[in-house]
Amino acid sequence: MSLQPTDQATGLTQAQVAAQVAAGAHNLPLRPLTRSVGTIVAQNTLTLFNLVNVVLAAFIFTTGSYKNLLFLGVAIVNTAIGTFQEIRSKRRIDRLSILAETPVTVRRDGRDQQIRQEDLVIGDLLLLRRGAQVPVDGQVVQTAGIEADESPLTGESRPIAKTPGDPLLSGSFIVAGQAVAQVTAVGADTFAAKLALEAKAEKRSQSQLLDTINRIIRVLTYVLIPLGVALFTVSMIRRGNYDRAILSTSAAMIGMIPEGLVLLTNVALAVSARNLANRRVLVRALPAIEALARVDVICLDKTGTITSGKLQVAGAHPVAGTEAAELTEAAAAITYALNDDNETALALKAAYPRPDAAATATVPFSSARKWSGASFGDRHLVMGAPEFIFKDGVPEAEAIAAATSAGYRVIAVAAATALTPLTEPRLLGYITIADEVRETAPATFQFFASQGVALKVISGDNPVTVANVARQADLAGADRFLDMSTVADDADFGALAESYTVFGRVTPTQKKQLIAAMQAAGHTVAMTGDGVNDVLALRQSDCGIAMASGAEAAKSIADFVLLDSNFDAMTGVLNEGRRVINNINRVASMYLVKTIFSVILTAIFVFLPLDYPITPINLTPVSAIAVAVPSFFLTLEPNFARVTGQFMQKVMTIAAPAALAVVGYTLVLTWLEAALGWSFATTSTLVVFMIGVIEYHVLILVSRPFNRYKLLMLILVAVAFFGTFFVINPVFSLTGLWRIDLALVYLPALASSVPVYFLLQEFLGRRFLSRINWR
Repeated sequence: MSLQPTDQATGLTQAQVAAQVAAGAHNLPLRPLTRSVGTIVAQNTLTLFNLVNVVLAAFIFTTGSYKNLLFLGVAIVNTAIGTFQEIRSKRRIDRLSILAETPVTVRRDGRDQQIRQEDLVIGDLLLLRRGAQVPVDGQVVQTAGIEADESPLTGESRPIAKTPGDPLLSGSFIVAGQAVAQVTAVGADTFAAKLALEAKAEKRSQSQLLDTINRIIRVLTYVLIPLGVALFTVSMIRRGNYDRAILSTSAAMIGMIPEGLVLLTNVALAVSARNLANRRVLVRALPAIEALARVDVICLDKTGTITSGKLQVAGAHPVAGTEAAELTEAAAAITYALNDDNETALALKAAYPRPDAAATATVPFSSARKWSGASFGDRHLVMGAPEFIFKDGVPEAEAIAAATSAGYRVIAVAAATALTPLTEPRLLGYITIADEVRETAPATFQFFASQGVALKVISGDNPVTVANVARQADLAGADRFLDMSTVADDADFGALAESYTVFGRVTPTQKKQLIAAMQAAGHTVAMTGDGVNDVLALRQSDCGIAMASGAEAAKSIADFVLLDSNFDAMTGVLNEGRRVINNINRVASMYLVKTIFSVILTAIFVFLPLDYPITPINLTPVSAIAVAVPSFFLTLEPNFARVTGQFMQKVMTIAAPAALAVVGYTLVLTWLEAALGWSFATTSTLVVFMIGVIEYHVLILVSRPFNRYKLLMLILVAVAFFGTFFVINPVFSLTGLWRIDLALVYLPALASSVPVYFLLQEFLGRRFLSRINWR
């Protein structure tokens, strides 16, 4: 929409404001970038996994055997954990408004008045002063030395002087002077909003583990439903017993779904999220923990990661004939006389004490002069940019140029015979200012290097400055830097990402392209950032990490938020991610044993003239005692090795032999049922007993290497297993095993299970399944 003519003295009239509002040209707030609570609940509840469980529960309910509904608790707890964690994170960070919601001052009807940001309209005259954040896009119409910091948007940390006609971008800060700006764009049309909206779509899940489990469930769906229907039909035709047909069919179908593995994964990730919260790290989505565990490249923004965002004095360099104390006292005298509170002044105040001399006159800093000064009687001192103080040639030019090329901000300090106008300045020396490198940065970088994680610095700042800061932090390869403003749009970003470590003058789009190029090369990439200029890169990355002190847009799109804005917390985050994922990978085979043997047995019993020998309640204690409880404790064990993938290969080499052993023993026991005239309950008990024995072997295998805690766990599991079958067996519809005729069957089976399982594990697992490409 074109600008309405606006009188600079009066601003818009109320009639003009009303017309703009009616035309939709007012500053409507952006919609939240995160999903609504209703959407979160729906997407966690309305899943294929839950649908299958609910349908089976409904059929079991018709039999009146309510204790067989215990399996439904797994689905309920699993859904609750995922929903609670996501809503909890949403409520903490879903405040996306890239700009602070503070009132703004506009000129309307000839007077200055404060209004809400959402009441701004196109054409409004906006009054901006030092320290204000620009709420909308505008154009400067009147200025008194205004300078804007656009680093939240562009990454460029140096203030930019603005003159009438220059644009002002929403999200930038006024760091000097004051101005009147005419509003040119509002709401979703502003520069900051477009960046945020481009990143609006939810990131896809980066959990290879959950993706694999969901893929298994999707594949099983095509097998589960026809097999279930076939098994139920055959059971009804052969026996005509509805209750038994429903219960045995439900047991077969429930066994096919690794619901316990889904629950364990979500519980383990939720525990990790709580551990990270204790370390002041907010996890937005549980799968992000796994994504970070697989990261092998971390892209850093300079400010807030390598540096603290504060400036510090790097050194004082007097010229010949000037003492260092004279130089630093002069710089301090000017700083305290002007009493500025910008970052440079704060750095000088932190470095030097207040001198006793009182100023008789001052000349404040302006973007036009690029220097400031103060008079102390007949002594006149000036401080600022060397080329603006010495317009006829800068003394010590080579030394100053070397300091600048090393990435320092150089402030010349001089004495003069007069300040207004500046007359005969004489250089006393110069002060070098540097970004304050975090004390923990070198150790943090060394940790990631030792873990095989490559680090890349991607910043909108000057590449020389960024490289110097990276060098101070002992970042390997800091001397390989590139000015991205010299790179063409069609450049080979993959080659650039491979060749360089430090990238400066990077636009938001280039950040995204660099990360995409690294991903195309097979890397799992994490990105840290704190500004609106980082949101595209954060969304593109496999794992986005934002600082709590940064823009709300960055926090809203990130997977992790560092609540203390302290990058060294990432060492604990990486270890936590690796711990939980490595441990889940290790114990997953315990759950997939049931999935594999359930599919095979269901297919077999469709054609055998026998009943499927298990009901849901039979398997409940075995699944809990031999699988669920011990696997949860195993996921808490320290395990910080790099995640290498190959999930299905590792799982199948353990689970498949165990499942085949269960199938073999089940077929033998059901044959004995027909031969010896056992009851269905007796066969079910013996089959479930052998399932527990085989699962115990798997537990022993995945528990290695042993320690005293694991040995204690194995003993307790064995005791609980004994109690289930020999003490409280009626609770789970199991027959008592204190019978000599049954002991003559299950004791030899128990003894043979060790060689049977380990022979299958050796020949089938290691020599066949381990050679299959499971991707």
